[in-house]
Amino acid sequence: MSAIKGARERARTEITAAIKDEARAQLAAEGASRLSLRAVARELGMVSSALYRYFPSRDELLTALIIDAYDAIGEAAEKAVRDATASQDGSSVTASPDGSSATAWTAVACAVRKWALAHPHEYALIHGSPVPGYVAPQDTVGPASRVGMALIGLIREAHRGECLATPPLSAALRPEAVRMAAELAPDLPPANAAALVIAWAQLFGLVSFEVFGQFNGVVVDRETLFRQAADGLAHSVGLTVPGELSEG
Repeated sequence: MSAIKGARERARTEITAAIKDEARAQLAAEGASRLSLRAVARELGMVSSALYRYFPSRDELLTALIIDAYDAIGEAAEKAVRDATASQDGSSVTASPDGSSATAWTAVACAVRKWALAHPHEYALIHGSPVPGYVAPQDTVGPASRVGMALIGLIREAHRGECLATPPLSAALRPEAVRMAAELAPDLPPANAAALVIAWAQLFGLVSFEVFGQFNGVVVDRETLFRQAADGLAHSVGLTVPGELSEG
């Protein structure tokens, strides 16, 4: 019985993957708003009733694709942190005045950009125009937070290592900054929490400008522009770029 069950689970996993792959192909060709379970079933040679056993509705299939996209870009960000903060012997290092957290921040930003450019239609699904009639369920919140949590982790490490600068914070914004810090990262100063939210929005704004073509005819060397912008965002949240302390 266990062998039969295992074979059935493998078959279900393979069919689920095939359904998602065809749905992604439809996203690229038609856009999320025109995703159709019937069309997916037809392309896979399945009857619609069979596909409904895997995804009972279009929205459930969309949710699965959205979660996969958030997890993929989140994994890219988390891997960038691991790679950027790994010492030669494979152990992790914490933030220090040499700018390791700032370097890791830029590595995360570049990983997000690289993933988005390689998967523009999946990026558009999670950071493009909302799909008419679709309301994302709570299941998407955790995956959607992975990039943000990776960035918060870098700031937290710098704060623990006492090498986090305090960004400027206006009196008008302070109450909202206090609220955001309490909700997002209670162990961080409100000024840094507010700066993080601003930088997070600017990061995805830069990526979206490139993915959706707003830089066409304006920026040629987009990678260099992006790296300088990412370094600037690291500075804006209080992370020290390499060499900055020694120069001061």
